[in-house]
Amino acid sequence: MKTALITGASSGIGAEAARHLASRGYRVILVARGQAELESVARSIGDQAVAEACDASSGEQVLALAERVRSTYGAPDVIAHCAGAGQWKLIEDTSPGEALLMMQAPYLAAFNITHAFMRDMLARRSGVIIHVNSPASIFPWPSSVGYAAARWALRGLHESLCQDLTGTGVQSCHVVFGRVDSPYFDHNPGSAAKIPRIGSTVRTLSTDECGRVIAQMAERPKRELLHPFMLRFYGWSYRLAPALVLWLLRFTGAKRR
Repeated sequence: MKTALITGASSGIGAEAARHLASRGYRVILVARGQAELESVARSIGDQAVAEACDASSGEQVLALAERVRSTYGAPDVIAHCAGAGQWKLIEDTSPGEALLMMQAPYLAAFNITHAFMRDMLARRSGVIIHVNSPASIFPWPSSVGYAAARWALRGLHESLCQDLTGTGVQSCHVVFGRVDSPYFDHNPGSAAKIPRIGSTVRTLSTDECGRVIAQMAERPKRELLHPFMLRFYGWSYRLAPALVLWLLRFTGAKRR
């Protein structure tokens, strides 16, 4: 049985990715900070799911987690980095503490988990690492400085891994989703109003659809995927005319008072 480790698995995209991977025959190791929430998701999946509470932004906790996983199940075949947090704010409204929290998840969590299992994957000459990211990692919109910077850091991790992993059998993948019908907007009131109006042309995704896309990428890895189609279209447009896309985001986005 192949093993997939999913961070941010207590709810939202992470939980749905775990369900879809389990349905494809994977043992899924669910990682997040809340043990009770993880156990609830694990029960809904069944015997293939294992709950492992861990603050992935702590290198010490991650190394201890990796030792437990390695000794019991072996190194994972797939790692899906779904953990993430952050609010969309201007820099003067973002405290240093908030900036640090946004950098801890997704970037440091992804770095620590990948670091902990990389030697195993290299020795085995196989493995898929999936970084789940936001459009802000490609074209940030107004009033999202700390959030966008953390998302660019995650994208930088992916791009750097691609350079280092060529020919090793280990693959790094970058999945960028548009707006998702997840608890994020409930936990961050006012954020929805800061989405640039141009974003209304990109359909809202369900967490179930995102989980299915991640499971598909685990079995058919791609270097990068923007989903859905309209987001992919804007990605192509940005490559051709970056100044125009950035202007549209400013023109239709939140304005400084």
